[in-house]
Amino acid sequence: MKFVILIHSNPQPWGHPTSAHTAEYQAQPQQKQDELGARWDKVFGEADANGEIVYGCALGDPAASAIFAYDGKPVVADGPYSESKEHLAGFFLIDVASEARARQIAEVFSCPGDTVELRPTMQPGCEA
Repeated sequence: MKFVILIHSNPQPWGHPTSAHTAEYQAQPQQKQDELGARWDKVFGEADANGEIVYGCALGDPAASAIFAYDGKPVVADGPYSESKEHLAGFFLIDVASEARARQIAEVFSCPGDTVELRPTMQPGCEA
């Protein structure tokens, strides 16, 4: 089963890991930051060693994006797409045996200042 882990954040300045650049994470005591980092290292390390991490990528500053829309003809505008507080900061594609395992991995991506979304992929031939 393939899932995408989407990390939404608004680090200031824009940087990765996003948690190192959000006020909410930086406000945590150092011990809590260390615990969150160790939790991520353990679960992500196991998932990577098991071959469950297919691909991951941090994304650049949304201010550097371009938006392509269609209004009778292609229209291009400077990004970011939304005026929301949080933007897509990065993603990971995972391939796991169950949704429970996907949730276990996605859980360690959540940190103060970030919102993490776990979404199944739609594979050709799969029924809805």
